[in-house]
Amino acid sequence: MVITSEIMDRLVEKNPGEAEFHQAVHEVLTSIEPVLERHPKYVKAKIVERIVEPERQIIFRVPWQDDTGEVQINRGFRVEFSSAIGPYKGGLRFHPTVNLGIIKFLGFEQILKNALTGLAMGGGKGGSDFDPKGKSDDEVMRFCQSFMTELVRHIGADTDVPAGDIGVGGREIGFLFGQYKRIKNVFEGVLTGKGLNWGGSLVRTEATGYGVIYFLEEMLKSKGETIEGKTAVSSGSGNASIYTVEKCQQLGAKVVGMSDSNGYVHDPEGIRLDTVRRIKEIERGRIKEYVEEHPHATYHEGWKGIWSLKVDIALPNATENEIGREEAELLVKNGVIAVAEGANMPSTPEAIEVFLENGVLFGPAKAANAGGVAVSGLEMAQNSQRVAWTFEEADEKLKGIMHHIYTTASEAAEEYGAPGNLVVGANVGGFLKVADAMLDQGLV
Repeated sequence: MVITSEIMDRLVEKNPGEAEFHQAVHEVLTSIEPVLERHPKYVKAKIVERIVEPERQIIFRVPWQDDTGEVQINRGFRVEFSSAIGPYKGGLRFHPTVNLGIIKFLGFEQILKNALTGLAMGGGKGGSDFDPKGKSDDEVMRFCQSFMTELVRHIGADTDVPAGDIGVGGREIGFLFGQYKRIKNVFEGVLTGKGLNWGGSLVRTEATGYGVIYFLEEMLKSKGETIEGKTAVSSGSGNASIYTVEKCQQLGAKVVGMSDSNGYVHDPEGIRLDTVRRIKEIERGRIKEYVEEHPHATYHEGWKGIWSLKVDIALPNATENEIGREEAELLVKNGVIAVAEGANMPSTPEAIEVFLENGVLFGPAKAANAGGVAVSGLEMAQNSQRVAWTFEEADEKLKGIMHHIYTTASEAAEEYGAPGNLVVGANVGGFLKVADAMLDQGLV
């Protein structure tokens, strides 16, 4: 389509060197072409041109002092992309690879992901090139306090509500919230992922991983299949992967592999999650240590090799673009029937093409991993009402939201000529909700 092609060309020209952002936008533009052809009102109002341009981009210096007394300087980001359907909502990522392009890619994805949940949340993302690994608690606290001293002027419970992401867990959220409260002198639901004894929500820790499996269940159900008895592999060994594996095992699947940035373990008897949890969450060690306690398992250098394992279900939970064409073809050759993305954009466009061409059920990240932000939205609701729901109540609401997301994506794909293609369905379903809200609110 000429219009989307021209928009893409201008976007690349205006945002050079931001490959991940370009990739995310291109996927959406390709998906929504039938929508624009059927509804010229979106073209006339230049909805697409407006939605790909963030409402606000904030870059700031973060000076802090390490334990030796030396001053360190990092860069902080917050991209407030869209407030069409609610306050900006999206995580903070602390990792050396963070740059403006990465944050824009994540923030753009967040717009449609949040829209799919059915909750009143806009899209945004933030973070820093600070690396919490190897830092003491005091160093992390000093960094978080400096980071929040600037961020505080841009966020609020009804303006922008950050959460955690890679490198930002309960410890970091606690330090950030403490500094926000200290400066603003208000106790409000400005961050999600808070501690359970000071405003957090049950199921928030498990939400991304559990949500992936609830979405997977919906996909399998459409083909008369269940998770029980299937073999699976989950890349990564952080929060999303751990709780994806936990829910998989609860539902009767055998997970035979997990990884970290160095390599992967293969346990044909099924991963012992208690061991992985202790190594990664308590000892902060490496996944290779797993085989020291389980000699029947094997460790392999190079994390991409995890996709060579013969499984029914692949669950990419590590990082963007971890599955390329080669890995996808190997998974298909080995009989994979379903892929559900727990990380953000972990499959390249070429890999997705391989999956769809071979009839593999494919759950794209903006739909399948929306469980985390969904329960963040539930946490916001509980904070506003000054209530706390039980684990069972929050988990049931999460299941309902993931069912709604699947239904929205499936029906949108059917309506716009791509039955079964949940990539198209998720993009179209999310876009329509945001686009209509933008039309209603005029030129803003």
